[in-house]
Amino acid sequence: MFGCAEGMFLVLSVTELILGLLGNGFIGLVNGSSWFKNKRISLFDFIITILALLSIVLLWILFTDSLLLVSSSKVRDSEIVMQIIDIFWTFTNSLNIWLATCLSVLYCLKIASFSHSTFLWLKWRVSKVVVWMMLGALLLTCGSTMSLFNEFKINSALRGINGTGNVTEHFRKKKNEYYLMHVLGTLWNLPPLIVSLASYLLLLLSLGRHTRQMQQNGTSSRDPSTEAHKSAIKIILSLFFLFLFYFLAFLLASASHFLPNNKVTVMICEIIVMFYPAAHSFILILGNKKLKQTFVDMLQCESGHLKPGSRGPFSP
Repeated sequence: MFGCAEGMFLVLSVTELILGLLGNGFIGLVNGSSWFKNKRISLFDFIITILALLSIVLLWILFTDSLLLVSSSKVRDSEIVMQIIDIFWTFTNSLNIWLATCLSVLYCLKIASFSHSTFLWLKWRVSKVVVWMMLGALLLTCGSTMSLFNEFKINSALRGINGTGNVTEHFRKKKNEYYLMHVLGTLWNLPPLIVSLASYLLLLLSLGRHTRQMQQNGTSSRDPSTEAHKSAIKIILSLFFLFLFYFLAFLLASASHFLPNNKVTVMICEIIVMFYPAAHSFILILGNKKLKQTFVDMLQCESGHLKPGSRGPFSP
């Protein structure tokens, strides 16, 4: 029988799972159907489509972990189950974060304007830069996943010693060292966090520079370039803060072995962590004209208020 905390935890987990599946499924369906009909897809749509699919997988992994946490902690802590969850989680999570970073870089290079030769070189080759960045992200993701096998080897050795009953002070120190290494493993997520922050700052500097030029020329500050800057900044900043909370919650969950009330701490962190793949889909929908318009048309169609002659959400 679940307690009050476990029951609330499951309700929130199910809610976030449903919202995440709806939001990410909507992105995948709209972009997927457009890709199928037009036989081509833009780099931006390709990235957010893959992001949506990865987020769906990530949500199911987290939800499975949440169920095991409240229903069968022994199964969750078993060596094989732990390794399977860690491998799928690390690969999907790392690739998801790096693709979100690639999206931030794409926004920055497409919209920001600087006269520096390096920035101009990157801007003229934006598609190639982002594609190579995605390939590099895949390699780094594989690297972070492969690093788990060393942790598994150490953990297996520690479990073997613990099984003999010979638990010494040296063993406890080694176990704490293993948990510390596990916490430090989360630092693989620090580079994309820094790159996303750099993209946001460059867009902010570009907007400030562009606004000053408009004021000097006596031009309205509500020109298309300014609006594009502001829209991109809102999206990147929203994703950045969402990712920042996600990163801190994941770091705290990894360090929960050193904290009292381990299970409660992990449950709170898992709720925050699940919020990232669930919420970022709605940020992308609101920040994309095509997705936003399709979503509005779908709501109007469902409520019976679609205007005569209007196109439905999935009309050819």
